[in-house]
Amino acid sequence: MFNKDRWNEILQVLTTNWFRTILTAFGVFWGILILIILLAAGKGLENGIRADFGDIATNTMFMWTQKATKAYKGLPKDRVFSYDTGDVADIWEQVDGLRFVSPRNRLGNFRGLNNVVRGLKTGPFSVYGDYPEIIQQDPMNITSGRFLNHSDINEKRKVAVIGVDVKSSLYDPGEECMGTYIKINDVNFMVIGTYKKSNVGGDNENAQKEIYIPFTAFSQAFNRGDNVDWMAITAIDEVPITRIKQQIFNIVKENHRIHPDDQRAVGHFDLNEQFQRVVSLFGALELIAYFVGILVLLSGIIGVSNIMLIVVKERTKEIGIRRALGESPWSIKKQILMESIFLTIISGMTGIVMGALVIYGINYLLQVSGPVMMFINPNVNLGVVTIALLILIVSGLFAGFIPANSAIKVRPIEALRTE
Repeated sequence: MFNKDRWNEILQVLTTNWFRTILTAFGVFWGILILIILLAAGKGLENGIRADFGDIATNTMFMWTQKATKAYKGLPKDRVFSYDTGDVADIWEQVDGLRFVSPRNRLGNFRGLNNVVRGLKTGPFSVYGDYPEIIQQDPMNITSGRFLNHSDINEKRKVAVIGVDVKSSLYDPGEECMGTYIKINDVNFMVIGTYKKSNVGGDNENAQKEIYIPFTAFSQAFNRGDNVDWMAITAIDEVPITRIKQQIFNIVKENHRIHPDDQRAVGHFDLNEQFQRVVSLFGALELIAYFVGILVLLSGIIGVSNIMLIVVKERTKEIGIRRALGESPWSIKKQILMESIFLTIISGMTGIVMGALVIYGINYLLQVSGPVMMFINPNVNLGVVTIALLILIVSGLFAGFIPANSAIKVRPIEALRTE
């Protein structure tokens, strides 16, 4: 029974030798502290990696064409082929579980020749012919105006959404750009919106120097016909794109007479596959953190168990007297177990509090000095603290189990003879 006398006895036993108690508690304190810090550091790295992915739809695959490396149906190897809008229709019709299939065309880039003109100002920019759904696959913040819509697609409107760096290059500070015209490869397009992308990793400069125009207007203005440079394909959440991408490959190979075993003709980047690798990596890191932290904690628990054995040895005569006066073995065993659990929990909770202070300090420094690449907001959630508490309780039981059994094995008459 948890009564006042029993708790007074526990405190008296643990405070009789302060220095020994503190040294014993330090092992448990250090083990929990290491566990908390390792888990927080792993979470900080995970947050940093996830921030690099930003709001991009991670269940997405980007697909483009490469040279056919095998001859097939009378066509030679090393030939070049292009996707077309028919491929897009076939993929939509024949593959289940798709959310978006966005054909894309591209013109120029920010490192190339000047391809955009406004008055006396020119600049090199990446120009994309897109469908409105691309904003859900590669999110961006519309800072003014609007993004493309399906009326722009259907009516082949020559309109453009420009990045903030495009605006700063072609317009004077404070100058209104909405409703004005820019000339892309000698074709006029009216600006209907501006955007800014965030969380785009090391390609931030390029991401702000892009121009989006309707896919149909792009094809008409630049004589692309029904050609498609590449596609962004997103599956619904319940269907990983990795699982269905081979169906998509088979469709375009059949349409363009590519050998079924040609693994290089269809170029692709599976963002979902890369994302799942990252998720698996951090799952493994979390397991390693628990493994290392528990090993360190185990050394502290062994120390608690050894000290409790010493305490039992020192109290042999006391235990003999209590047994002779009729105290039950379970009562004595419970006393030893309570002392062990109390010492373990107090030292472990101190480690948790110290770990929380360390994490708070790191987050404060990150806020003051700015984010560190691939390391953002290290933290541990309530579930981790709950698991740590359970580990402490179980550890305390194990630490006190052997000393408690040793205590009740002492025969009263032998204990009374002990000096």
